[in-house]
Amino acid sequence: MGAYILMGLIALVGALVQGKLKSKFEKYSRMPLHNGMTGKDIAEKMLHDNGIYNVKVISVRGRLTDHYNPLDKTVNLSEAVYNQQNVAAAAVAAHECGHAVQHAVGYPWLKLRSMIVPVVSISSKLAQWILLAGIFMVHSFPQLLFFGILLFAATVIFSFITLPVEYDASNRALKWLESARILDANEHDAAKDALKWAARTYVVAAISSLVTLLYYLNIYNNRR
Repeated sequence: MGAYILMGLIALVGALVQGKLKSKFEKYSRMPLHNGMTGKDIAEKMLHDNGIYNVKVISVRGRLTDHYNPLDKTVNLSEAVYNQQNVAAAAVAAHECGHAVQHAVGYPWLKLRSMIVPVVSISSKLAQWILLAGIFMVHSFPQLLFFGILLFAATVIFSFITLPVEYDASNRALKWLESARILDANEHDAAKDALKWAARTYVVAAISSLVTLLYYLNIYNNRR
């Protein structure tokens, strides 16, 4: 019962953080930049200021689809970020370029995360089904549940490795936005606030995955 209560509390906190993040980005999406630069302009300038010329900035469909792809070296910005001239777009564009800078300088945590992506992509697809089957067969075939726990543990490790990667990308973004004088003081504070709440979603996700892992371990230990 305690585990269910804890998981429920974490889910509630996650929902609150997501709601706060959404409201922050909606607020800062209505805050125009004094320099009139779009997300695309900011991304390209940050890349070039860091000596990166082999990464393309492209527009992708969807909402919250912004990401850096190290395989084809592209900074993918959603349409709301790519074409817009507001603080939210600036923060997101600079953050994704922060990942490109990490890639260029060989940031260790990014390299480690990239190495385990293939493993996690497979384990995340299989874990839930193996865990479910393992719970039903825990008395007759406990090894199945244990195998599912190992698979799920890989996703937990990935979520915690993601934390320094995301925080570092935001720090690089904010440092460059300030040094390059892209934003004025009010805009910089707003961008910092937006990225702070975005980072908190990763923290909640990591904690949630850890609690879930402990829940499955408890089932395994109590029913074998």
